[in-house]
Amino acid sequence: MTKTNACRILDQHNIPYEVREYAVNEDELDAVTVAHKIGLPPEQVFKTLVLTGDTHKYFVAVIPGNAELDLKQTARVTGNKACAMLPMKELLPLTGYIRGGCSPIGMKKAFPTFLDETAELFDHISISPGKRGMQILLAPKDLVRVCEANIVELCK
Repeated sequence: MTKTNACRILDQHNIPYEVREYAVNEDELDAVTVAHKIGLPPEQVFKTLVLTGDTHKYFVAVIPGNAELDLKQTARVTGNKACAMLPMKELLPLTGYIRGGCSPIGMKKAFPTFLDETAELFDHISISPGKRGMQILLAPKDLVRVCEANIVELCK
């Protein structure tokens, strides 16, 4: 197993995590498919979305794999008047991560991060550690701590 930046950051903070690897198919990068591949329900596998806003130029939303981001709600709870998804072509230059391998931990720059409140329903959630074909399971409180994330309602 190759350690990613996110794994090294978790190690530096003495945060326990479990790695799960899976076969990557370029046509199936969605969180629901990944959830099935690693044996977890989709609502426990969280995807990392990067957005733009009028107050926070860039920010991160971490939501359940089977959920849809509510842009109006997200704007409201993040202190923006409006927000939109970051164009895909800007993801790698801004974060250092690619689609299907974007982690809220270890981006090129720390952005305000918001975790959907449903994460608190689980002892552990799964997120990308910054590489396709890998997921890490960790306690939501540890993700909040390492990302200085706010827990809010983000989904419909």
